[in-house]
Amino acid sequence: MPIVEVSPGVSLAYETFGDAGDPPVLLVMGYGAQMLAWHEDFCRLLAERGRYVIRYDNRDCGLSTRFDDRPVDIGEFIAAVSSGDIPAALAMIPYRLLDMAADGFGLLTALGIERAHVVGASMGGMIAQTMAVSSPERVLTLTSMMSSTGEPEYGHPSPEAQAVLFSPRPADREGYVAAAENELVWASKRYGDATALRESAAAGYDRAYHPAGIARQLGAMILSGSRADALRDLRVPTLVIHGLDDTLIAPSGGKRTADLIPASELLLIPDMGHDRPRALWPTIINALLTHTN
Repeated sequence: MPIVEVSPGVSLAYETFGDAGDPPVLLVMGYGAQMLAWHEDFCRLLAERGRYVIRYDNRDCGLSTRFDDRPVDIGEFIAAVSSGDIPAALAMIPYRLLDMAADGFGLLTALGIERAHVVGASMGGMIAQTMAVSSPERVLTLTSMMSSTGEPEYGHPSPEAQAVLFSPRPADREGYVAAAENELVWASKRYGDATALRESAAAGYDRAYHPAGIARQLGAMILSGSRADALRDLRVPTLVIHGLDDTLIAPSGGKRTADLIPASELLLIPDMGHDRPRALWPTIINALLTHTN
């Protein structure tokens, strides 16, 4: 799998699907998730419909650059934020969403792509929004999926989903894979699949087990703050996709995103949680194809 330097000291692992002459679609993944979370079959289906698909590992995830010289205790970080000790919280986290957005542009540049359709899921949606805000001239269209605006009033997780999110998984492979079933709490109620969750967890564990990076990614999300004012001024064609079953980022996060971005389109999908069930791929892919046409 190719790895390319996108800025001094930062390299990203990536993979492409389809013809480089087709319209480029950059897929940006979420918190703690490797590029594998954009399922290979999903990427190939999109490529077969005439898109040049690029998926990659964010920094501090998968096979991309790790920032292990800046260890972060997630409990200490949350305590600092909760107590209002923002200077201490800021000192713990070595990067922000803006840096992760620059990574995405750096990858496009390395691939010789000036402008692309940018699709982000969850934290990836936050990164994609930041890309569109910071360099709109390089973003053909924006798709923000199962994400939010950085405003604390919107997209609240349920207590059960938040508990699973912040519960560390066992470090051994067997325990790690078994614990993946807990993610059913935010999956589609109709299509949630424990077997698929375990298979995905096993593939990710075997490829690159790196739990230390998630605390830094969490810090980047929290400390980057609200994008509300910037989104009000955004003029990039935008599609917002959110599942009505989502309990990790409540649908209010997607609705608020669409409310803020002028002329954006909102697609609320029944039977979709904080996941992309295979049964709903045709709906998602058709929406992406129409939006990126």
